[in-house]
Amino acid sequence: MSAPDDRESTPITAAGVAASLPGLARLSASAAWNTASWGSRAYVAALRRLLIALGSPDAARLLARDATLAAGIASSMAREVADGEPVGEVLLRAAERLGAVPREHLQEREANTARGPAPRSGQTLRERGAALMQRSRAIDDDEADTGHPAFSRMLDELAPDEARLLMMLLEHGPQPSVDVRTGGPVGLVSSQLVAPGLTMIGARAGLRRPEQVPAYLNNLFRLGVVWFSSEPVRDPLEYQVLEAQPDVLEACRSVTFAKVVRRSIHLTPFGEDFCRAALLDEGASRERFPEHDAPPEAASGEPPPEGL
Repeated sequence: MSAPDDRESTPITAAGVAASLPGLARLSASAAWNTASWGSRAYVAALRRLLIALGSPDAARLLARDATLAAGIASSMAREVADGEPVGEVLLRAAERLGAVPREHLQEREANTARGPAPRSGQTLRERGAALMQRSRAIDDDEADTGHPAFSRMLDELAPDEARLLMMLLEHGPQPSVDVRTGGPVGLVSSQLVAPGLTMIGARAGLRRPEQVPAYLNNLFRLGVVWFSSEPVRDPLEYQVLEAQPDVLEACRSVTFAKVVRRSIHLTPFGEDFCRAALLDEGASRERFPEHDAPPEAASGEPPPEGL
């Protein structure tokens, strides 16, 4: 137990601080000169405030209150550093309390810290490639347990509705879609697209914004997790309900002769791995789900039809 301090402590009062304003002005000028990293704008603002306080009792009281707060923060900083906390973290918290650092900056800093250190900026592509090849030869690499390195980035590029679409495809298998084209004798020579990619996938997945399905599917195709097949799903009954939907019927009635082209939407193998690694809990990720056809070897699947 440390001996009590024999020195008599002088309480900080608004009147005492207001009385010492000229001294505070000199101290502020000196401190600003020796701590230029805080920026000239902060110094000019502080000096202007001191000059205003010299001629205004109300401003003097406000400045005294802020000075009292700063004294308390300084005392708290000293205790935290003495307890072994990093000086940088202590300074950052103090700056936040003083209003010098926006909360958004602190949150971004915490998020960057959680993601871990960034790769060395000085590394060339060849050096990074050599490091990647070295990892490929490591026996104890845990990448198989954490999934593909792109999975973490992909989660940041998905809307909640898109996650629901992926889960519906995983749990219920390939989904039917249809194109409505012009038919009849003229359609045998030159068939024109009337309405592409009509599907019930949004309603079946219970999306909050089903009108955004075309944009959602475009994004999922861009990420390589779904592909669009020109082949129908195996069960033809799947199309009976779809072809009776108002948007399909309206498209068929909009032309004299119409024909319906049956297509389907599938998960890619990469997309199925992503769903198992990122969207399912550990127990459910080992379950068996309906199979999807793999996209053609020559490409990642046909691009989304016009309008999707």
